[in-house]
Formats: sequence, C-alpha cells, structure tokens
Amino acid sequence: MQSSSSTVITPDWPAIFAVVLGATAFSVAQGLTYPLVSLTLEARGFSSSMIGVNAIAYAGGTAASTLLIGALTKRWRPDRLIIASLILCSLCLVTFAASTSFSIWLVARFVLGFFASIIFMLGEAWLNAACPDRLRGRVSGLYGMGICAGFAAGPLAIPLFGSAGGLGFALTAVYLAIVAFATGMLMFSTKTVPAPSSTSDVFRFFKAAPILVGMVFVFGFADIAAISAMPVYFVKMGYSEAFAAISVTVLALPTALAQPFIGVLLDKLPRERVALAAVGVAAASYLILPSMTSEIAILGIFALMGTAVFSLYTCALTMLGERYTGSMLVAGSAAFALVYAAGSATGSGLTGAIMEAGGPMAGPISVGLGLAAFTALLIFVQRR
Repeated sequence: MQSSSSTVITPDWPAIFAVVLGATAFSVAQGLTYPLVSLTLEARGFSSSMIGVNAIAYAGGTAASTLLIGALTKRWRPDRLIIASLILCSLCLVTFAASTSFSIWLVARFVLGFFASIIFMLGEAWLNAACPDRLRGRVSGLYGMGICAGFAAGPLAIPLFGSAGGLGFALTAVYLAIVAFATGMLMFSTKTVPAPSSTSDVFRFFKAAPILVGMVFVFGFADIAAISAMPVYFVKMGYSEAFAAISVTVLALPTALAQPFIGVLLDKLPRERVALAAVGVAAASYLILPSMTSEIAILGIFALMGTAVFSLYTCALTMLGERYTGSMLVAGSAAFALVYAAGSATGSGLTGAIMEAGGPMAGPISVGLGLAAFTALLIFVQRR
C-alpha cells in the first residue's frame, strides 16, 4: 500500500535505509567508474575526444531515463525498479571488466547512465515519501552524506586495484549485487512506495517550482566548477598538481560530514533561509578565493565552498518533499536530474572558457558573481 509524505506520521525506516544504502553504493561505483573508465581508455590509446564520447553516452542514458520514468513507473513498481536498476548497473560493470571493445563499452555506459538515473530519481522520491516532515531535513542530510562519502571513497579503489585488468570493475559489480540483495531484503519491511509519475508531470514541475529547479541548476553549475575547473585554476596560479588534487579531497570530505548538521538546521529553522545562507556562503567563498595566498586558508575556504554548494541540493531535496507528494515527487526528482546535468555541463564548459578568455582569476570570480545573482533572486522572492 502506498503512503505519501503528507500522510506519514512515523518514518518508514526500512525504506529510508534501503534508499540511503542503494544511493551510497552507487555513488561509490560512480566515484570509481568516472576516473577508471577514462584512465583505462587512455591506457588503451584512445583519444581525449573518444573518451569524451564515452562520457556523453552516460549522459545520454541519464536523459533517456528521465524522459521515460513515467512509463516505467506505470508498468513496474518503483521499489522493484530500484532493485532491478542496481542489478543491471552491476552487470554493466561486469561488462567493463570482461570486454575491451569500445563499442560494447559505449553501450554499457549508456545503459549504466540510464539505470543509475533511475536509482537516484526513484530513491529521492521514495526518501521523501517515507519521511515525516519533522525529520525531512535530517534524513536528507543523511542521504547527502552518503552520496558525498561514496563519491569521495570510489576513487580510492584505483590505487588499490589499479586501472588495468578490470579487477576494480569486477569487485564493484559484486559490491552492487550484494547491496541489491540487501536492499531487496529491507523492502520486505517497508510501508511506503513512490507513486507512479508521467513525463507531463516532469514538465509541469518545471512550471510549478522554478526556484527549486534553479537551486539544483546552480548547485550543478557551482559543484562541477569546483571539482573540474578549480584544480586547473590552482595549477595556472602556480600551485602544484598535488595541491590541486588535495583540494578535491578537501572539498568532498567536509561536505559529507556537514550534511547531517545542515539537515538539523533545515528541521529547526525556516528552510528558505537555510537555502539562502547556503548560496550566499558559496558565493562569498568563490569571490574570496582569488585573494587568498596561504595554502591552509585556501583549503579552508574550499572546504566551506563544498559544504555550502552541496547544502543547496540538500535544501532543494528537503523542500521538494515538504511541498509535493505523490507523482510530483518522482516528477521533481526527474526534473532535478535534468537540470543538474544541464548545470554541471554549463559549469564545466563555461568556467573553463572564461578562464581561457579572462585569465585564471576570472574563473572563481565569474562563478561567485553568478551565485551572488542567484542569492539576490532568492532574497527578492522571499520578500514578496
């Protein structure tokens, strides 16, 4: 029997644990797969453009699943779709381990993007459906911590297992299969399930919640700019490549640890003000960065930046569950997936182009000014 977030009085803990477990597991897999696919293809002699085509296949799978999510949820129960998606993602990783054909890898990457997106879209909708509003921020913070920690932990497997021979892919596939089994066991005890949605609901959500959509776009833009463009900024400013690599780790770990505390704030304070504070701090962090010269100070600002930027998504996810129920939860999660992809693509490409045209400092300053503009928009909306 279905329950919506508006009728949930006590949290459906088995469902919450199932969603957090599944999302964390796949975040580990993504954190490993992103760099490992690129490193493996490069070692086999493929050009940067061909490696980019492989990455585009993943994005194409993500877009396809977003547009088909309505049809899928009407044909199959959403909780069972999550289990099936974990298993099929595991099989995609087995394919990476077993094959060296670029064409097969291209198809596997598309399928991986398709079912990974389903895990996150349905998982986030289920998380909100299983949670009473008084705990929504804390549960969203726990979910955010799992995702951040998973992405940070995934690349650590590369030094352990290497980028040759497919061992990293194979072991991650086994890990996902075990998580799929554990998630299935938890589902025997769940009391909630996400409601089916439709493609029209997704486009209806864009019209109904432009501020939430904007928050996720800004998150995607600033997050990818920090991960991909800022390490390049550090190297261009004369810092070592080792420092640039450390900055990404410093960005990820404090962000993961901070999300449960952000969740507490979301349950204790007006959520719109927490979102406003998050984007304001993110803007200030980017704008201050070029004036910093001490490496310790830079890393401190970077940790604050990562925490503030990701907190914007935790806020958006919490506010989604607060304001919408039923099919609009899945529609909202699907809309989030689309605008995150658009924001991250824009953040990576545009920030790099701005740095090429205006010099390294133009990168963080331009992102900071964009965040400051969105901060002003939130202030205007909240005062209306």
